[in-house]
Amino acid sequence: MLKQSLQLKLSQKLSPQQIQLMKLIQLPTLAFEQRLKEELIENPALETGKEETGDDFDSLDNDFDDFDNERIDTEDINIDDYLSDDEIPDYKLQANNYSSDDDDYEAPIIATESFHQNLINQLNTFILSDHDRAIAEFLVGSIDEMGYIRRDVQDIVDDLAFTQGIYTDLETVENILSIVHELEPIGVGARDLQECLLLQLKHKTPTDAITIAKDIIENQFDAFTKKHYDKLLTRYNITKDQLRKAIDEIEKLNPKPGGAYTGSNRYIEQVIPDFTIKIVDGEIELSLNNRNAPELHVSRDYQEMLQTYKDSTQASASQKDAVQFIKQKLDGAKWFIDAIKQRHETLYVTMSAIIHYQQEYFLTGDETKLKPMILKDIADLVGLDISTISRVANSKYVETPYGTKLIKNFFSEAMMNDQGEEVSTIEIKKILENIIMEEDKKKPYPDDKIAELLKEKGYPIARRTIAKYREQLDIPVARMRKKI
Repeated sequence: MLKQSLQLKLSQKLSPQQIQLMKLIQLPTLAFEQRLKEELIENPALETGKEETGDDFDSLDNDFDDFDNERIDTEDINIDDYLSDDEIPDYKLQANNYSSDDDDYEAPIIATESFHQNLINQLNTFILSDHDRAIAEFLVGSIDEMGYIRRDVQDIVDDLAFTQGIYTDLETVENILSIVHELEPIGVGARDLQECLLLQLKHKTPTDAITIAKDIIENQFDAFTKKHYDKLLTRYNITKDQLRKAIDEIEKLNPKPGGAYTGSNRYIEQVIPDFTIKIVDGEIELSLNNRNAPELHVSRDYQEMLQTYKDSTQASASQKDAVQFIKQKLDGAKWFIDAIKQRHETLYVTMSAIIHYQQEYFLTGDETKLKPMILKDIADLVGLDISTISRVANSKYVETPYGTKLIKNFFSEAMMNDQGEEVSTIEIKKILENIIMEEDKKKPYPDDKIAELLKEKGYPIARRTIAKYREQLDIPVARMRKKI
């Protein structure tokens, strides 16, 4: 049975211009520069440089308005309902220094041969039959970017038969694999870490330390990885000094022989800070990075074309289409210029609020001075939605006198110290890091001991919380920090 009913529903929808603004806000500097270039190519009504003075053409819009040319309203907009989650850029933390007249805007590309091509070229120095060379090249093709062959040799034998039509046996492939192990960097083609380290040790000039190190990796690898040094001292009947020298030789080896090579044919990654902070006479000065953002204006040629069509006495279908096209491009240019201005304002007021909130840190550079701060704190200060603050913080960098920092790293939760005061988790992590840095590496502190030391300093933290913070700082457990 069909039934009709009335239902009132209140919903909020963003205009295309509001969505465009939100997308511009989340872009870091390099991506924003690229977006500007794309818009200049796509919209001929958008031009760069200073606008020429002349007649005011704003009145041309009266008969052709398709949009309400008011300022974009971003209040109470939850961007997450409209935009997909962006990924945090995988930048390296290094400052990019440049002068104001520097024209080199693009990162250069290194022209070089690939990792696998380099290995194939090395194979050409060996005298091999066509059959053996085909197997050797297949083995090289099975090496991953870290330099390992992570497949069982028997599986490779089967693949050679099924995919390449090359029929061989396990012994032949093992023999040819030993040739691959002669290629540089030494250790390439290993099937696991133990074999990789052993290959490198076998190519070193024999010494007492190398001999002991080789035997440790070959026969006592498990005890070595678990740092059971007492067991190794007993097993080899050597002094601590001899064991230390052997371990030093092992630590010099490269556990990822292909790792250093694979990045050489990629784009050079760099951080372009979105903001710059300077301390001048004890005052904080903030500037927004607009190094490649040209001055934009609406094309007067397009406005004049619109005037011409408006004054025309004829109104053919083609003329109406032309008017619609011109008006669309003019509206797009005006909205884009307005969105850029609001992007700059949003970024500037957000970063200014963060500086005001964390003023003590920005004046001293001492991370223990960072106050607890969440997205809502800044959103309340600037009157913007939390999701807008999140977009600014997740993808923007600021250049400070203490290095280039990701803005989101200034945010942290709060914990109570023994005085009942709220302190930032960043402050606690920094103190924890300092404790571990100053510990005796022969007897590193376990987590419960670190908890006791933090409690003595006025931070009552549970042992499980210490373990969580230690993992976040990428610090191993006490046993793995031990040194002989």
